[in-house]
Amino acid sequence: QVQLVESGGGLVQPGGSLRLSCAASGIIFNSRTMGWYRQTPGKQRELVARITSGGYTYYAESVKGRFTISRDNAKNTVYLQMNNLKPDDTAVFYCNTFPSSSGSWGQGTQVTVSS
Repeated sequence: QVQLVESGGGLVQPGGSLRLSCAASGIIFNSRTMGWYRQTPGKQRELVARITSGGYTYYAESVKGRFTISRDNAKNTVYLQMNNLKPDDTAVFYCNTFPSSSGSWGQGTQVTVSS
C-alpha cells in the first residue's frame, strides 16, 4: 500500500521560503518519477515540479527559478525548496508519483503566503 506523507508547510510572508518534504513508502521509490502538485479551492490540482529517478527535473512556468525539487533515494523522500514565495503560491501541496496515482494522494501540507 502506497503511503505519502507531506510536511513542512506553514504561513510565510511574501518573499519568504519554505522546504516541503514527502516521505514515501509502499513503492520502489528509487525507480519512480516523483512530483509535487498543488491545489487551491475550486481549481484542479496542478503539477508544480517533477524529478525522475535519475534526477532530471521539470518545473511549471509559474515556479521556474524559485522552486527546486530534489530527492534522497536512501530516505525515500522528495523535497521541494520554495523561495521568493508569492501570495499566488498559497495552496495545499501534495506529492505523488508522476503520472499520479489516484489512490495514493496523502493529506497534503498547507502553504499560505500572506503578509
